[in-house]
Amino acid sequence: MDLLSKTVDSLWQVVAVGLLLGAGLPAIFALGLRALDSGSTTDPATATTTRKPAAVIAAGACFAVVVVAIITGILFVMQGFLSHTFGIEIF
Repeated sequence: MDLLSKTVDSLWQVVAVGLLLGAGLPAIFALGLRALDSGSTTDPATATTTRKPAAVIAAGACFAVVVVAIITGILFVMQGFLSHTFGIEIF
């Protein structure tokens, strides 16, 4: 019974991280794209697009979260290499 409880405990952690990174990051990226589109107005005479500053800030925050998550993932995968080669301990 102890093996089953440990397996279920590990399984829900894997599922939670998979949902967060597998579906969460693309959803945040999509929200950033949506924010860029929602605050834009196009002037047909000059063919220029104007965006609301709040929409640009929201999109930038969404994109920053995605970039930080990607960089953290790369560093997490490379932690052994960085530690062995350069002596850098990140995590």
